[in-house]
Parts: sequence; structure tokens; C-alpha cells
Amino acid sequence: MSTTTTTRATNPSPKTRTTGTRSRAPQAAVTALTEPAAELAITAATKLLGLPTIRDEHARIAEAAARERLSHNAFLAEVLTAECDDRDARRRIRRVNEAKFPRTKRLDTFDTSAVSDLPPATLAHLATGAWIEAGQPLVLLGDSGTGKTHLLIALGTAAAEQGRRVRYITTAALANELAEAADDKRLSRLVARYASLDLLVLDEVGYVRLDPRGAELIFQIITAREERASIACASNAPFSEWGATFTDPRLAAAVVDRLTFNAHIINTGTNSYRLRSTRANQKRAATT
Repeated sequence: MSTTTTTRATNPSPKTRTTGTRSRAPQAAVTALTEPAAELAITAATKLLGLPTIRDEHARIAEAAARERLSHNAFLAEVLTAECDDRDARRRIRRVNEAKFPRTKRLDTFDTSAVSDLPPATLAHLATGAWIEAGQPLVLLGDSGTGKTHLLIALGTAAAEQGRRVRYITTAALANELAEAADDKRLSRLVARYASLDLLVLDEVGYVRLDPRGAELIFQIITAREERASIACASNAPFSEWGATFTDPRLAAAVVDRLTFNAHIINTGTNSYRLRSTRANQKRAATT
């Protein structure tokens, strides 16, 4: 009696099948939602993902997309672009607020004709922030009222709006902050924070005589940023008189050396910018 052996064909296991291409994940099913349900889903998803602009603007953009008969991809691009633009604007505002400027000053309100040492082309170059990228210092020298603080704040604001981390502080305030940090055993942490800024705006150098400890602490910050991160500073005293602020002559010389190496040095002169601006405003008011 003969026996017949039957071989049953079987499909290869998914683990052993070789197709030459990678298998794709199963496509997610699209759920048909009512308009109220869709609104709730959008609100929940945008909150979870941190997309406030899409949450607030999606309906308006959807209406405009329908009028213009945009594709789904085009509509998606519109809402994502709106979110990115608003996020960038919020970041610029946050950077400016973090800089702690004492008042608002803009480059477009500065009269460059009042400072012969600052032609418009130079100011335009400084506004780009290329000197910050290069880690170069900026030093403004001139009498009180000649526009130094205006320029410092305006250039610092421009840098912050470009997304850079900026901090404005006067020399005396910085010395006091560092001394308090040293007393509280947190000096190294504070020095590291100031060293990590893209731009340190140091105003009123030379206005107040620093005690030896304060001068040494300021020097620590300057050294931590040397040739690596920019400092923009303003002084009403020429470099030869900085020894009155940094009382140790050798320390004063070292500060000047570090702040002038590869620096942009601008002399704002002796004529009061504030007084001239006040008189010009009064003249315009009298003619209107």
C-alpha cells in the first residue's frame, strides 16, 4: 500500500518575509468629527502642544483658506507660519524684557548728525550685531548728555530683538550685585551667568568711584568675557582717567586693555545731545 505525502503550501511568516522594502506603519484612520467636536479637539491639542496662535487663529485662517480655495497643505503651512511668526515675536519681547533696560530707546530716533565720530554707515553696521558675533567690545566716550546711554540701550535692544541674550546694568549696580553674591557664597554662579550673555551693556563707567573689592569683581566679569563675548560700555571719562574708578593703576590699565582690544571706540563729543534735542523739540512746537 503506497502512501502519498501531501505538502501544504503556507504563507511565509511576516518575520521571515523579505520584500526588499521596509514595511510602513498602518495608516491612522481619519475620524469624521462634527464642528463642535473638532473645535474641542483643536483646543485640547494646541494646549497640549503649546500652540496658542493656532488655537486663536485657526478659524480665521480656515475661512480665508476656503475663500482662496487653498489646498490642505497650503492651509497647514499658513497656520504653522502664523505660529512661528508669533513665537518669534514673543521671543523678541521676552529678550528685551530680560535685558532690563531702564527706558525705551531706538536707533531710528538717534540723530547721527550730532555725533561726528558715528557716521550712518558705522551705526548701520553696529545695528547688524556682527561685532557681537565676533566678540568685539564697544566703547562710547563723551560728556554727559551726548547720547551714550541712548546708543547703548538702542543697540542693546536691537541685539535682543535679534534673539540675543542681553543685560543692561550700571557699573555701580553690577559691583554691588557681585559683592552681595560673594557674601552669599554664590559669586561663581553669578559670574557664570554674566559670562554666558551674548552682550553685556555696562553703563556709567567712571561715574562712581569703586572700592577695591568692587573693582576687582568687575574685572572678573570683564576677564570672563574677554575675546569671547561682547561688552558695550559708556564712560564720561577718557581712558587716562579710569584710574579714578578702578583705584589700582595696574587694574585700571588691565581693564582698559581688555575693553579696547579689537574694540569699536566712538567719541560722542562734548555737546549735550539731550539739550540739543530739547531745544529742537521746543522749536518744532513753537512753529506748529
